[in-house]
Amino acid sequence: MEPIIIVLIILVVLVFIALIKTIQVIPQASAAIVERFGRYTRTLNAGLNIVVPFIDSIRNRIDLREQVVPFPPQPVITQDNLVVNIDTVIYYQVTDARAATYEVASYIQAIEQLTVTTLRNIIGGMDLERTLTSREEINAALRGVLDEATGKWGIRVNRVELKAIEPPTSIQDSMEKQMRADRDKRAAILQAEGVRQSEILRAEGEKQSAILRAEGEAKAAALRAEGEAQAIRTVFESIHAGDPDQKLLSYQYLQMLPKIAEGDANKLWIVPSEIGDALKGLGGALGNFSPTGGAPSAPPTTTHLEKPSID
Repeated sequence: MEPIIIVLIILVVLVFIALIKTIQVIPQASAAIVERFGRYTRTLNAGLNIVVPFIDSIRNRIDLREQVVPFPPQPVITQDNLVVNIDTVIYYQVTDARAATYEVASYIQAIEQLTVTTLRNIIGGMDLERTLTSREEINAALRGVLDEATGKWGIRVNRVELKAIEPPTSIQDSMEKQMRADRDKRAAILQAEGVRQSEILRAEGEKQSAILRAEGEAKAAALRAEGEAQAIRTVFESIHAGDPDQKLLSYQYLQMLPKIAEGDANKLWIVPSEIGDALKGLGGALGNFSPTGGAPSAPPTTTHLEKPSID
């Protein structure tokens, strides 16, 4: 009985192993390569799959999702003979699991080497300044070459990115000095423009202020002249309205003589004929009160009076 039990146990184990090998569950976004006696048979897609146990074998399981692979920095020589280190990142996706398994031994290593050679070819035709400012151009050119080359491997390159472009240390120092000089230059230009604009605004303000001041003075002078004219008209009208006699006018003329003599620069006085008439009238008026009763002699029509100079 014991040998029969052992045989039964062995059969049960074999059946269980056969069931396990027969039923293959493939996760979503994955694929599996099935070989029969070492030859490709079919590709298993996501879900439950049945294979022949002990005859069919799973060669490879491939992830069909988009993959991101960063590559280490690679030294590249530019057109102006400068060595720069460039970090790259490749975004790829397996579209054909069979081609990715049988057309290339290691598609990751193949993509890396192809990226390095293509990058050196592209950067070799650019100088350093263009390399630093043409990332999009380099990415597009690199992606085009990689996508064309990896198509037969069942790989689609979706995106290529340059993470960093590091020029030599001496070049970095020179670039920093140049950038600092450019910033100082722009700051000086902006400061000079600010000073210039400030001076222009100040000059415009002074100009407007002078114009307004002149207009104000002109209006004030016009108002003063108009006021003086109005005062003269008022006085003239009052005098004529009061009908003054010759004695009052003569007295007013005599009151004006001291004002005419004011000032050190007045050495020669020109007395108008009206003052002579006034003095004649005043003398006539005074003669009426003289004891002799004789009329005083008439003053000349125009009299020149010399003011004594004071040394």
